[in-house]
Amino acid sequence: MLKLNYSDFTLECGTDEAGRGCLSGPVTAAAVILPIGFKNSVLNDSKQLSEKKRNILRPYIEEHALDYSVAHVFPEKIDEINILNASILAMHQAIENLKTTPEFIIVDGNRFKPFASTPHQTIIKGDSNYLSIAAASILAKTYRDDFMDKLHTEFPMYNWRKNKGYPTKEHRNAIKKYGITNYHRKSFRLLPDQLKLEL
Repeated sequence: MLKLNYSDFTLECGTDEAGRGCLSGPVTAAAVILPIGFKNSVLNDSKQLSEKKRNILRPYIEEHALDYSVAHVFPEKIDEINILNASILAMHQAIENLKTTPEFIIVDGNRFKPFASTPHQTIIKGDSNYLSIAAASILAKTYRDDFMDKLHTEFPMYNWRKNKGYPTKEHRNAIKKYGITNYHRKSFRLLPDQLKLEL
């Protein structure tokens, strides 16, 4: 069973991102504040759940959270400041967009930069230990997947509806064949060395 709170603060916000390892599309983060007494036995790290379960949980989280927010940071910015900084920026933007000011922030992973003067704690595997981080991981993942599905209609040759921009063999073969789009991250190794692409 995942824990509700890390700190003694009532307004504790969990944050997580999705799409960090992708070759295309945004890195997407969510921030979630859950109410006192919140319980859900199905809620878990988004990577442990099927797409169907994530899509069922998303409206449940949105309905029951005290507050939530989602933010995208796009490839141009990722290329400019690198993926780690872009991931943290997305988390900061999601927290900033909350209508409720959190008293404490818990972050999935081990890297974060202070947000305003709000105390925070990074937690390795936080998304499989704390409900608010798990909720944030589900929102980040589902909103990003939706975004990649929309892009798929514009660029069907990369099959983003299926691979969501991750470096699958199919995605890399499409890059080799069709080149890249504005949604690809130019600072990433888009192809293995033997398949170099002229950028």
